[in-house]
Amino acid sequence: MVRDRPRTVRCQVAEDVRAEMVSTVYQVVVSAGEEVDEGDTLVILESMKMEIPVLAEVAGKVTSVDVKVGDVIQQGDLIATIS
Repeated sequence: MVRDRPRTVRCQVAEDVRAEMVSTVYQVVVSAGEEVDEGDTLVILESMKMEIPVLAEVAGKVTSVDVKVGDVIQQGDLIATIS
C-alpha cells in the first residue's frame, strides 16, 4: 500500500532589515525588485565618521527600500524588506 506523502508548502516570509544604531544614510546600493544574496550590501550608513554597510541576512527579492540618501534614522527604523 502506497501512502500519500504530505505536501510541503513554502510560505514566503518577509525579512525586515532594521537599523542597529542612529546614523545617516550615506548610500543606497539596491532598489526594490532586485534579487540579493545573503551578505550583499543593501545600504551604507554613516555614523561618527565611519561607513557601515548593512548586509542582507537572507537571499531573496528586495520588496521595499524605506530610506533615501541623507535620511537620519534611529535604532530600529525599517531600512528595507526582503522576501
